Amino acid sequence: MDNNYANHCIECTVTNCKNHNSTKNFCALETIKVGTHEANPTVSQCTDCQSFELKCGGCK
Repeated sequence: MDNNYANHCIECTVTNCKNHNSTKNFCALETIKVGTHEANPTVSQCTDCQSFELKCGGCK
């Protein structure tokens, strides 16, 4: 996956996500999946980016 790509339609500030653009606050994916962890979401905090993958800094 090319993290140098910045999808200017998907802003993102989650820098510990594997899909975060390495130099800008955009997602490097073409599309993302948004979901919820609530039965009846009423505020933005109830939603989740289900495309999130933890960036592995020093993994082997």
